[in-house]
Amino acid sequence: MFSGDEIMASLEMNKIAAGVLCAGLVAMAAGKIADVLVDPKPLEKNAYVVTVEDGSAAAVAAAPAGPKNEPVLALIASADPVAGQKVFKKCAACHSVDSGGKNKVGPNLYQILNAKLGIKEGFNYSSALKAFEGAEAWDYSALNGFLKKPKEYMPGTKMGFAGLKKVSDRAAVIAYLRTLSDSPAEFPTAEEIEKEASGG
Repeated sequence: MFSGDEIMASLEMNKIAAGVLCAGLVAMAAGKIADVLVDPKPLEKNAYVVTVEDGSAAAVAAAPAGPKNEPVLALIASADPVAGQKVFKKCAACHSVDSGGKNKVGPNLYQILNAKLGIKEGFNYSSALKAFEGAEAWDYSALNGFLKKPKEYMPGTKMGFAGLKKVSDRAAVIAYLRTLSDSPAEFPTAEEIEKEASGG
């Protein structure tokens, strides 16, 4: 037969099971009562209108070239590539920078400055980049715009990075990227700096 302790343990388990069952029944009953008391009516008009842009290549090609950027050319010549390398750590999870380095989530960025858009071998670029008409190459200005807010500069890009708000950070990263080359690009000329500063 059962001992007194076994019977008590069994009774305790029955109490727990009954409590859980009762709680479930109360919750179900409350839901049914709420359904009777509240008669939801469908909205005639949405409170918020959400527009979704078509991600097709034609829509991306027709998109504007992105927001106006602060002048960066004057800062690049004096920017510290070592500081840029530190800021670039935010990018290193997705981009390699070694000569002959492999593509990661993003393409390898060795010799990226002044390279044509979308040419890194073995990387599957987004249709947004392939159709982009805002720049032909990753020059100083294109890098500045893209690094500021990639999704605004190039709508439809796959790059998930939010961007670098500070123009000084962008200049430092661009100065660092400039050093990643067998023959680094020339610094911007005084004429180019003046043209950018005047909005031209």
